[in-house]
Amino acid sequence: MAKVFKKTSGNGTIALYLGKRDFVDCVDSVEVVDGVVKVDPAGLNGKKGTFVFTKILFVYLACAFRYGSDDLDVIGLSFRRDIWIKRVQVYPVPAAKAPSTPLQESLLKKVGDQGCPFTFQMPLNLPCSVSLQPGTGDSGKACGVDFEVKAYIADEADNPDEVIEKKNTCRLIIRKIQFAPANNKAGPKAEISKQFMMTDKPVNVEISLEKEIYYHGDPISVNVKINNETTKTVKKIKVSVEQLTSVVLYSSDTYSKEVCAQEFGETVGANSTFEKSFQVVPLLADNKDKRGLAVDGRLKDEDTNLASTTLGQGERELQGILVSYKVKVTVTVSGGGDVVVEVPVTLMSPKPAGKLFYSNVPKMLFFFH
Repeated sequence: MAKVFKKTSGNGTIALYLGKRDFVDCVDSVEVVDGVVKVDPAGLNGKKGTFVFTKILFVYLACAFRYGSDDLDVIGLSFRRDIWIKRVQVYPVPAAKAPSTPLQESLLKKVGDQGCPFTFQMPLNLPCSVSLQPGTGDSGKACGVDFEVKAYIADEADNPDEVIEKKNTCRLIIRKIQFAPANNKAGPKAEISKQFMMTDKPVNVEISLEKEIYYHGDPISVNVKINNETTKTVKKIKVSVEQLTSVVLYSSDTYSKEVCAQEFGETVGANSTFEKSFQVVPLLADNKDKRGLAVDGRLKDEDTNLASTTLGQGERELQGILVSYKVKVTVTVSGGGDVVVEVPVTLMSPKPAGKLFYSNVPKMLFFFH
């Protein structure tokens, strides 16, 4: 195993092991979250008066939306809402024990007989890990969607009000991510005709993209066709990319932020036509000062990029933060106004070559190549 991620509780009784922290959502299936908790049984002995008992070790996986910094929690309000949570008991070992995954077999060889495996299957309607970029003066954890694997020791099996001491817990943040599909289709096309005052004929604008999906950092090619049937002159063309972020919790709110824009001094004379391909490159590096911009979830302070487009399947209802993009072309006509045409664009990361991942749909092994 190339790398193991480990977190130990404050009292040293339990240690959480994961083989990775990125888990892939392929739209129709999600990679299994599997790991092992190493436990010292001696640390689970509890006593209340003369009554001696064995404490219980649980592991949970939670998907939550954080909408405020921890330092704002001054009146007992929680600025974190759980979208989905699943809990399993790992010690004492349940009678119905699922077979170990290949990753767990490797981890169990490392931790020995004190290892207790656990497995979670996330549902298909959970969002991916996304953060909202903080402002210059903001501190604390960024708002957004995150996933947490947490192991903890409890005195009782079913007491939601039990207060768990921090020394009895250990946790690791993981990410749920999507990669661009292998099949890239032809890009979308849109056209519009607009007639201005004092003219009896329109300006026709058609735009199209070379392909449907673009990778982060790659130039987006936008083909623009203009048929100017008026006596006016087209004096400039602006090509921009906008990020649309939908926050879906109790209600749905959508925010739009321009992440790339470039003006071209191309002119189109009266009663003439024009066709040209323009290239724009949306980059996070050019948008570091935009508060609330959606970026792909990150672990610690590693580099990231603009949030990837959220891929959905059919009618499944997603919660959390959903991201999409559109290319907008604005054609400015002298003495008239603007003609605006928009098309959607998918912005994602490519699948890494040679990556293995598991999904229990059922017992399937996937290989990216």
